[in-house]
Amino acid sequence: MSVRARAGMLTLALLATAAPLRGQRYHAEGRFPPRFAPEGSFDRGLTFCRLMYESDRREMGGIGWVTDYPYAEINFMTRVAELTTAGVNFEKSELPNYYVVRPADDALFQCPFLMATDVGTVRFSLEEAARLRSYLLKGGFLWVDDFWGEWAWQQWSAEIGKVLPPREYPIVEVPLTDPLFSTLYELTRMPQITSIQFWRRSGGTTTSERGEESATPHLRAIRDARGRIMVLMSFNTDIGDAWERETEDIEFFYKFAHDGYALGIDALLHAMSH
Repeated sequence: MSVRARAGMLTLALLATAAPLRGQRYHAEGRFPPRFAPEGSFDRGLTFCRLMYESDRREMGGIGWVTDYPYAEINFMTRVAELTTAGVNFEKSELPNYYVVRPADDALFQCPFLMATDVGTVRFSLEEAARLRSYLLKGGFLWVDDFWGEWAWQQWSAEIGKVLPPREYPIVEVPLTDPLFSTLYELTRMPQITSIQFWRRSGGTTTSERGEESATPHLRAIRDARGRIMVLMSFNTDIGDAWERETEDIEFFYKFAHDGYALGIDALLHAMSH
């Protein structure tokens, strides 16, 4: 089957299954306590881990590590289970399992992948940086998302530089020709997805949350010596809101869900297979 045909199947599958997810009642992010992993949590399949970190400032529209938590992970892993053959870790309530992980937690090294949002506000201690470096060099994968503008980029790039020194592990752009963009679904452009709050305030007329400064969305990466992506960075875009907010607004769902889930599934499957 061609990637174009698979992309069409994604659209049809999302439309066909929209009602069950739309039927969930949405609760505002930031009101849920961190859900830490109990013993034996990672024995039943693919599990979403969110990185808990310290912020030293606040970005417009961001709330630190809890940004997009927990409905981004719930909805995304539900879709991964529906649209792929990946064995997703589900709990008895038929919700996918998801956990919050701190750099010092032993559970870090059991996470198949980590996600972090609003990372333009992060500060890592030297101990946290060392733990994350060990995780990544042992085969771990970190995806950071939803940070906008040059101030956020400068802070994030400095902090990840503590983890993976840039002289040895430079940050590079992921071109559209990279296999990641066609792992399962073909993307012909890097999508810019805005938060639903900004989209509503702008009347749906723009997706750049910092004006000209953030007009161009980027997908950047840090690779190991063999070319494996250790850190993926979706910058000047909010891929997670396409997952988190699909239950809230049908227009937002139609506009952003396809690209958000296509990139999310492509990135996850690429990382898990390389």
